[in-house]
Amino acid sequence: MKDSLRLPGFGNFSSDQPMLSITRFHRCYLYRRPTDMRKGIDTLCGLVKNELGKDPLSGELFIFFCRGRRRVKLLLWEEDGFSLYHKRLEKGTFEMPEGSTHQSISSEQLNLILAGVNLKKISLRPRYKLLNASAA
Repeated sequence: MKDSLRLPGFGNFSSDQPMLSITRFHRCYLYRRPTDMRKGIDTLCGLVKNELGKDPLSGELFIFFCRGRRRVKLLLWEEDGFSLYHKRLEKGTFEMPEGSTHQSISSEQLNLILAGVNLKKISLRPRYKLLNASAA
């Protein structure tokens, strides 16, 4: 039997449901400098504003790694407040995508990073992409 929690008005929550769901609709921004994982929401919002030049209230997802890349924090503004996700690996490290400056990464890349997939060995099959009328 699965562990589940019943909240009035919210239905059942099962332990096999993901706590965090990152979809293709999330825009993700990677902060490349090592981040002190003692930093909380307010300090991370300061880094987003001052270092990335972004608005922390935009609904975009911001990614912060510690120096050894064994811990990650994800900062996200939801409709009624901030969510801060913190993951610590007991073994291994997170892979940092190639690049030298703070950058945007896809939600697919972020999910692969969190799952421990080696980004350098991934090959994607060709897919059709609709070009914008302004790009033509």
